[in-house]
Amino acid sequence: MVSFLEFEKPIAELEARIIELRATANVGDIDISGEIDKLEQRAAKMLLDSYSRLSPWQKTQVARHPDRPHFKDYVAGMFDNFMPLAGDRAFADDQAIIGGFATLGDRRIMVIGHEKGDDTASRVRHNFGMAKPEGYRKAIRLMQLADRFGLPVVTLVDTSGAFPGVQAEERGQAEAIARSTEQCLALGVPMVAAVVGEGGSGGAVALAAANRVLMFEHAVYSVISPEGCASILWRTADKASDAATAMQVTAQHLKALGVIDRIVAEPIGGAHREPVQAIANLGVAIGEELDALSGMSAQDLRTDRADKFLAIGA
Repeated sequence: MVSFLEFEKPIAELEARIIELRATANVGDIDISGEIDKLEQRAAKMLLDSYSRLSPWQKTQVARHPDRPHFKDYVAGMFDNFMPLAGDRAFADDQAIIGGFATLGDRRIMVIGHEKGDDTASRVRHNFGMAKPEGYRKAIRLMQLADRFGLPVVTLVDTSGAFPGVQAEERGQAEAIARSTEQCLALGVPMVAAVVGEGGSGGAVALAAANRVLMFEHAVYSVISPEGCASILWRTADKASDAATAMQVTAQHLKALGVIDRIVAEPIGGAHREPVQAIANLGVAIGEELDALSGMSAQDLRTDRADKFLAIGA
């Protein structure tokens, strides 16, 4: 059962009507299949029209949809032979960032990503995808391991931001994020990052300073959440829609600005409606980008990354 967003209410009402008619058709003698077909066509058109003109704030809502695929779904649907690796070898194993060895097609890789969880218990366990310093230090350890064995690094970004708690700050949150970003830039192996939902603040950049940065069509990527920006500029989170528009958080805006390299198409209605197809689309895109980077030397890969990020805003 799809969870409908606020702007999808007309579609939700129409689909509820279709369900009612189907139930009536199953118990009655009247043939209403023609009416059902018309309503289904109308609902499909409304969905297409709605998602073809989403505002930045609506895209933010889609990016946060609880039914969008999560890291574990990508691991199950895109990668084979996943072997998780735990801990930062200093403090703890942060469940907000998960990583390990895997294969993509016939290529052995290191995959690292944020996991938000998909029910109350798992969301609490994964801290809603908000990593603490030990999470970024685990990512650093895994990237160094990949570099040592010549394995490409793939990261899947989906976080509202790094955990802002006092204990995280005491353990060096800013330093851990900075060193994770530095490690991305220092890798001598190809690195491809994909923003699959929310890409929030330094917590996202720490896993996304890659040779190629991909974004799903309805994902968002920003230095601060629209609500946070609105609270600073207008002293109220009610202006989040205005903030999302002003910050240009969408994949389409960021591609035009040169912040990302490629937009990956989502099924009509978003990745949460057809997760299998969305995951397949992303797998193909990541594979193509890794193929394009495979012939570059370690120094060329580092130079490519440096040039890419230094060119932003130039």
